[in-house]
Amino acid sequence: MAADLDDDGEQTVSINEYLESIEEEELVKACPPSLSEADLVLGGDEGDECTYSKGYMKRQAIFSCLTCTPEGNAGICTACCLSCHDGHEVLELWTKRNFRCDCGNSKFREFSCKLSPNKDVENVENSYNHNFKGLYCTCNRPYPDPDLQEQEEMIQCCMCEDWFHEEHISLGSPNEIPRDEEGEPLYEDFICKACSAVCSFLTLYPKTIRATGKQPVASVATGKDKSVLEDIPPKDEPGKLDNDVCSDTVQNNLVADMNHDSVSDDKKFVVGESSQSNDSSSLSQSIANSNGTCILGVDWMAASIDSESRPLFLSKNWRDVLCRCDKCLDMYKQKHISYLLDKEDSIAEYEKNAKQKREEKLQKREGAELNFFNNLGHIEKMEILNGIADFKDEFRSFLGSVDPSKAITAADVNQIFENLKNKRRRV
Repeated sequence: MAADLDDDGEQTVSINEYLESIEEEELVKACPPSLSEADLVLGGDEGDECTYSKGYMKRQAIFSCLTCTPEGNAGICTACCLSCHDGHEVLELWTKRNFRCDCGNSKFREFSCKLSPNKDVENVENSYNHNFKGLYCTCNRPYPDPDLQEQEEMIQCCMCEDWFHEEHISLGSPNEIPRDEEGEPLYEDFICKACSAVCSFLTLYPKTIRATGKQPVASVATGKDKSVLEDIPPKDEPGKLDNDVCSDTVQNNLVADMNHDSVSDDKKFVVGESSQSNDSSSLSQSIANSNGTCILGVDWMAASIDSESRPLFLSKNWRDVLCRCDKCLDMYKQKHISYLLDKEDSIAEYEKNAKQKREEKLQKREGAELNFFNNLGHIEKMEILNGIADFKDEFRSFLGSVDPSKAITAADVNQIFENLKNKRRRV
């Protein structure tokens, strides 16, 4: 809501603008515990203290201050963004994994963090990309793009965490992106072309881990119904693997080793990563064989894998299907992608935890307010309720007597409260 200045330099706002702001606030209050996009990004962090003392956090909201670090080689937490860089040119970078707040370290030269001044010279485990300069995608353009009247939708890679325009993700057509009839995404995670080369082993898994036009679920067989993985074509030649099929050995091992109920969820997903998460527990213990045998049943290092990397759209629960044998665990570690096995790494889990934290805080606040009111005597309670009713009546009377386009001034507000005082004196 943009406020204007009157002739005396006093900040004013029109009645229509004020009413619009009230409607927006009431809309938010009327739908608890729904969260705004900003609430989800912040993950329940209210920005009270610097997160540096928490070390390299699995995931948190990160900002880049171009005023202090124009070269884009540093990131700051929510609290430092609010307390240390107020008035600076700051970029919101959504969330980053395994990141520690840089505010005030050597990259900021003489600038010192107000909240946590005693920091290491550098956070050596932090990773930075061109997002910290305000640039995105393979086209290296800013977002929003000042050269475009209508901003294009972007998708986030769950590995490098960069954002890509749909037309720049190396697909033949944007129509290849798995969507439902309403255009909503049907995938949980997206892996860009460059990152897919790092995890080419994913092509050895059944096609069910990849999202298609109709959302598949990376399901598992149960001991009760003996269900099998769907969408696994039969092998064409014994022992042969390509990027679309897996051998009978792979299929049989997957079915034999997965002993938990399959999980499904009809909730929608947002672009990039899911904004919703199923509530099932991790299947990691059931997927890996107790003897450490690889569930793929083959030496994937020697297997035939398509050398041409392609962007991947992955279906729901795909992380749960990944093998956790000793050999695969070592491979994830060598490639520095062990986070793919961590359910809490995903945006879905991050947003789920954010919702839970927000709900708990709202319940705590509402409980404190209710306790305060209940501890009042009957007379005090009636005084408060009557005062609220009187103010509503007076404000409605004021709105009905003036031009809606008129600006509300301090004099108007003072007059409203003066009228209230006069009415209470007459009672």
